[in-house]
Amino acid sequence: MLNSVKVGNFIMNKRRELGMTQQQLAEKLNISFQAVSKWETGITFPNIEILYDLAIALDVTVDEILAGNQKEMEGLSYSKAGIDITYTDTIKKEMAKHLESHDKRVLNGLGPFASLYDIDFKEIKEPVLVLKSEEPGSKQKLAMEYGYTESICHDMINHLVNDIAVMGAKPLAVLDTIVCGNAEKDTIKSLVKGVSDACRENECSLVGGETSIQPLVVDHGVYVLTSTIAGIVEKSKVVDGSKIQENDIVLAIASNGLHTNGYSLVCLLMDKMPEIKLDKIEGMTFIEQIMKPHTPYYKSLKDLFGKDIIHGMAHITGGGIEGNLSRVVSDGLSAEIDLSKLKIPEIFKYIRNNGNISDKEMLRTFNCGVGFNIVVSEKYKDMVINHVKKYYDCYEIGKIIKGNRKVIFENRINWL
Repeated sequence: MLNSVKVGNFIMNKRRELGMTQQQLAEKLNISFQAVSKWETGITFPNIEILYDLAIALDVTVDEILAGNQKEMEGLSYSKAGIDITYTDTIKKEMAKHLESHDKRVLNGLGPFASLYDIDFKEIKEPVLVLKSEEPGSKQKLAMEYGYTESICHDMINHLVNDIAVMGAKPLAVLDTIVCGNAEKDTIKSLVKGVSDACRENECSLVGGETSIQPLVVDHGVYVLTSTIAGIVEKSKVVDGSKIQENDIVLAIASNGLHTNGYSLVCLLMDKMPEIKLDKIEGMTFIEQIMKPHTPYYKSLKDLFGKDIIHGMAHITGGGIEGNLSRVVSDGLSAEIDLSKLKIPEIFKYIRNNGNISDKEMLRTFNCGVGFNIVVSEKYKDMVINHVKKYYDCYEIGKIIKGNRKVIFENRINWL
């Protein structure tokens, strides 16, 4: 049982050893000095949300505060290694709130060693699991630096869902991993909430994951995110590009900007020209423009799946249109793309002009306004365009011809 007087004396003695007044300690914790005074007189305990910060300020562990005494220096503990079990347990309780699901296929929650998901789909005769892992790349460094903690989670999940949607798959469940040097409760809470919200928006469930605190591997304040998704599709209805044929039409679905690719180049540009961060582009700062979350396309496409309408799809990420559309075009065919038809968002024009970047490099590094490609027969072209336009701009940019190169560019991008 906790002894408030013993805890208060311990806090007072450690504060004095460090040469701090009650006011100075209070300022470190962003609280009133009266709160510190009440702790030290044994009237109240520090609340659980502030224990970790208090432990850091006093150079002790949470366990030592609660025990009211400091362990011998020679005694080793997980807390001394930088991982406080008491504190991490409070984080897990916060995480549990965001792992609650109304999906009846999720058979358990936070606590068991692994997650259980019921994959009995009576309407699917030959179910095929579609699996993919993803991380948001160097964009996550900018997200942590500029306060886009939840937003970067949407980037990661939207990217994942898009990657399995190209095969006609329905997203089911996501497992996330957060590796960090120190677990700041508010940051972890924000990350898990962001992943959970993004999953719900994409009609799937966050069923579990791992938060790994690695103070000897990752610097304090650094968070590394990754997630794995499981989707499902009928075997006979997998979209893999094998049905693409000559005279099919290539459609583009618009991106909202960079999505999650090209950030190493953007960071290099920002290092060379730091003043651009606050430049306004279409009413938003440069930072706001490049931190827009990755566009999710599943909802705009799902009603077209399983109907022999779509012959192939490509999610335009690193490598641009050529690097991704080529992955679904069969040998002996070429996707002839008219670059003059691309609708280029202003952010790409800004990056190209300020970085003096060639068209070839822009097309290889960025999506240049095309976040997704759909290949359909001529007879379904208008129907698909009208359907997708309920969600995002969709338009024709090319056609399938006979050829040896998977993707052929004609004409030039209009940067005006």
